[in-house]
Amino acid sequence: MSRGFKIIAKGEYALFTRPEMKLERVSYDVPPPGALEGMLKSVYWKPAVRYVIDKIVVFNPIDFVNIRRNEVKDKVSFSDIRSQMNGKGADPCIYTSEERTQRAALLLKNVEYGIEFHFEMTGIRSNKDDEDEKKHYNIIKRRLEKGQFFRSPCLGCSEFPVKSLTLVDEFDLSRISSEILAMGDYDLGFMSYRVNFEDKGIPKNGDWSAHEFSDKAVTEYYRPHMIGGIIDVQKYRAVIKC
Repeated sequence: MSRGFKIIAKGEYALFTRPEMKLERVSYDVPPPGALEGMLKSVYWKPAVRYVIDKIVVFNPIDFVNIRRNEVKDKVSFSDIRSQMNGKGADPCIYTSEERTQRAALLLKNVEYGIEFHFEMTGIRSNKDDEDEKKHYNIIKRRLEKGQFFRSPCLGCSEFPVKSLTLVDEFDLSRISSEILAMGDYDLGFMSYRVNFEDKGIPKNGDWSAHEFSDKAVTEYYRPHMIGGIIDVQKYRAVIKC
């Protein structure tokens, strides 16, 4: 059974943050596969399913815009929330007027990507229903056809939602912009491929009903070329580096 799909993702803005930039956010030229896997998980996610990006098509010119954004410096403390739930009176709130800071960001604008992907079975939290590949395929297909998701799919950062996500039979490569085609064989340099968490998606306490996941992770990198607007991701998977 085929487990592959082709989709078109469009957005007004995108921000695929380069990890080497510490304070100011600067986007990669194109989306890392891990960011697109996260986008797909917003449509449908199960521990038994892992998404694999096979190909990325860049239709629109790579166009950057510089903006300044207000960001909150801190995160809500989980321990404070738990303390308040236990009646201990901790304040879990963040007051943005006190914690706000302004930072520059270099974003992509007017983006359109073709994404070819498939899913694989992980065997995690496995039972009879979870191992039914046809069931997962039909659910993913139906949700893509209907534009359904359980949280808003985004292009890198949650502030930049996907404007449209469309399931297609084939990509119309004639729509790749002349600016992209003129780039020819373009070396994108070392890019993040995916962030792999130490727990591999399994609760470190072994309890799915009260799960605790690890925050420890390592980033895998790869060095792809965009040729005629197409990044053949599967071609470069063999040379991924940690």
